[in-house]
Amino acid sequence: MSQWKQIQQLEIRLLEHVDYLYDDNFPMDIRQGLASWIESQDWDTAATDESMAAVLFSNLLTQLDRVRSDEQNFLQRHNMKIIQQQLQVKYTTNPAVMAKVISTCLREERRILSSACMQEQGPLEKSLQSSVAFERQKNMDNRVGIIRGSVQLMDQAVKYIEDMQDDFDFRYKTLQSRDSTDRNSDMMKQEVTRLQEMLNRLDFKRKEILSKMDVVVKEIDDLMTSQLSPELQDWKRRQQIAAIGGPLLTGLEQLQGWFTLTAQSLFQIKRQLDKLGELVVKVTYECDPIPLQKPQLEERVKYHLYHLIKSSFVVEKQPCMPTHPQKPLIIKTGVQFTTKVRLLVKLPEVDYQLKVKTTFDKDLSPGRVRQFFILTNNTKVMDIEDYSNGCLSVEFRHLQLKEKKYINGTKGNEGLLSVTEELHSLSFEACFTVQGLTIDLETCSLPLVVISNVSQLPGGWASVMWYNLLTDEPRNLAFFGNPPRATWSQLSEVLSWQFSTFAGQGLNKDQLSMLGEKLLGQHASCSDYQVSWSKFSKENIPGKPFSFWMWLDSILELIKKHLLPVWNENYIMGFVSKETERTLLKDREPGTFLLRFSESHLGGITFTWVEHKDNGEVKFNSVEPYTKSRLSALPFADIIRDYKVISDGVVPENPLKFLYPDIPKDEAFGRLYNCQPSKVHPYIPSHLIPISVHPDASSTPLSCRSPEPPMTPGEFNMLNEHLCFDLDTMSSPYSD
Repeated sequence: MSQWKQIQQLEIRLLEHVDYLYDDNFPMDIRQGLASWIESQDWDTAATDESMAAVLFSNLLTQLDRVRSDEQNFLQRHNMKIIQQQLQVKYTTNPAVMAKVISTCLREERRILSSACMQEQGPLEKSLQSSVAFERQKNMDNRVGIIRGSVQLMDQAVKYIEDMQDDFDFRYKTLQSRDSTDRNSDMMKQEVTRLQEMLNRLDFKRKEILSKMDVVVKEIDDLMTSQLSPELQDWKRRQQIAAIGGPLLTGLEQLQGWFTLTAQSLFQIKRQLDKLGELVVKVTYECDPIPLQKPQLEERVKYHLYHLIKSSFVVEKQPCMPTHPQKPLIIKTGVQFTTKVRLLVKLPEVDYQLKVKTTFDKDLSPGRVRQFFILTNNTKVMDIEDYSNGCLSVEFRHLQLKEKKYINGTKGNEGLLSVTEELHSLSFEACFTVQGLTIDLETCSLPLVVISNVSQLPGGWASVMWYNLLTDEPRNLAFFGNPPRATWSQLSEVLSWQFSTFAGQGLNKDQLSMLGEKLLGQHASCSDYQVSWSKFSKENIPGKPFSFWMWLDSILELIKKHLLPVWNENYIMGFVSKETERTLLKDREPGTFLLRFSESHLGGITFTWVEHKDNGEVKFNSVEPYTKSRLSALPFADIIRDYKVISDGVVPENPLKFLYPDIPKDEAFGRLYNCQPSKVHPYIPSHLIPISVHPDASSTPLSCRSPEPPMTPGEFNMLNEHLCFDLDTMSSPYSD
């Protein structure tokens, strides 16, 4: 079943999360109309390969032409045409952006499907999707709207005061221009009385508008403190979780709307105060409230504007190497990386170009850690993006780090922390003036890990996961000096995310339970059991030359590069102990097998099948694990199809009959087999056959030399015809 069909069968709660994925950047109409084609393309690679992205973009437009021409509904055909034109405008010059958008959507769909398969969401994901958060956001929309409405009414009130004052000013000057002999007349006295009443009313209205301004400014202060700032922190926390494979990060546009509307209200109040200042120049009097209250109100408005705009300067996209888009916050020296900052407030005007400067490890004490500098241009000008509703942003696409040379031949922090435990920071600075207010902007990335060799990538990613799982501090660079422990419930959720992100499908409850036994032993059943950083990433598994994380990461790489189709069909049981394996297989039909990952090899997969002897004895046979070097030569599904065991020089039939529990082998893997070569080909086709040589001694493991040198179908048929098979000599070693 296609991924899109599975999505459509989800419950409404999860379909709402799917709905968030699709907008004008990638309309759901396209996802629906080109579902099969979209899922068959490699969007992950295209996101980092401009030429491949251009080809896929061209092909997508061709596919849309085909769908549109086949569409019978006129309205649908018209909508498809509009969508196609919008895509051409948006992505023709930068098709890799489109590829990244589609890649992200597909990956998030897989994560949602995985969460649907689990009996319950993990604690982190549940906290991010609670109904309380949605209610909070509704309340925020309501408060911002009320403030905006109040400020608009104050505009009308200031205009009313201005008109009233103009009337008073005209009458007052008219009275002054009269002859002094008329000043004691009854008419003059009546006019003076009228002017006094007007002045009293003007004084009342001035006090009233200043009081309203005070109330609104207090409301804005409370909004910023109690809601806007926590919402920003919540978004930053969700950005951390998304960086390590959690739910797709959404809400920035909504946050931007709140920031912009609040800033617009403050700017409008500032203009109203300026207007009141102009009115005082024309008309003032003893105990005039404007000169008394305006300076304090202005300072408060400027203070809130300064801090609102300053806090709205955020890192929209954390530093990431295009070669590893799913592992942000790891930078390799000499390799370009990208990052993007954004101002969430739409500014009415900026006095000059807003230049943003990046600095690496700003204010870091010399000698404490390895030191780096940015090799490429580190200053760019912020620009307005069409889709951001006028907000300023800037993307640094070609940053590159180089390590400083050390004159004395030693490096700071040597021997204290490993390279992947040293945390670094990328800072962004800018300064500008808006409506007479000068604002210094500064923000920084989440802590980064800098590596010099790709072999350090797994360790670096472990550090990134551990940090962002356990703290919301934006710049705790000393975190690994004394790293906190994680509960198994926290850690297991993040590990499942890794499989969702890199392998397309997360881990179910049983698989997580098996992993827990691997890492925690007898404590696996306790979800609150504390796991140390050292046990997770640094200490070797007892009896093995590698840590738990190195073992698991190697499995992720194996799935991603060689086992993805089999994994996404749920054919790999994966993490199962030998004892459990025997329990599962012992009562099954002869030839029933299951697939699991090797516990003794990094990045290895093996299969075990069961046999029943005539005397009732049950035998279990495991093949030597297949690693990436052997899977590069022959797809795993073809290995299952063609696997043979040689025993005493005899070529037996394939012993693999049923995938656990009882699925016929060809029914399970048939769609994944490579197509057979064409019969009209002028050459005799070769056939790679994976063969295990069964040893004489029952204690020796089944070695598998796969694949053997090519054997033509004719040669194989000849052997098959003339050699007799004797399976009774097979023993039951257990290699893994």
